Amino acid sequence: MEHPAFTLSGLCAIGGIMGYIRKGSIPSIIAGLTVSTLYGYSGYLLKKNSNYGLEIALGTSSLLLIAGLSRSIPTGFQKPIPLVLLFLGGLSTGYYLKKYNEFYPFFAN
Repeated sequence: MEHPAFTLSGLCAIGGIMGYIRKGSIPSIIAGLTVSTLYGYSGYLLKKNSNYGLEIALGTSSLLLIAGLSRSIPTGFQKPIPLVLLFLGGLSTGYYLKKYNEFYPFFAN
């Protein structure tokens, strides 16, 4: 369960750094490294089977989904980077929501 968190951590770090290198965007590097750190920390907690790893991963995934949606709407869903954020955020939110439901059922099975 920690592998997606570590993968997303790396992807977000690379994305933030690339945004800074290509456009000089300070918000990109700050957001990318912050989300990367949150995913990395959640992956660490999940690997150690500690408390709150799943919740942090779900919250970070939801944050990525919201960021992708808020960047996609103004561009009319035409630009690739906001769509990638939207896709990764949606996919990871769905994954961690499913895992959360397996441990703490809130939807009827």
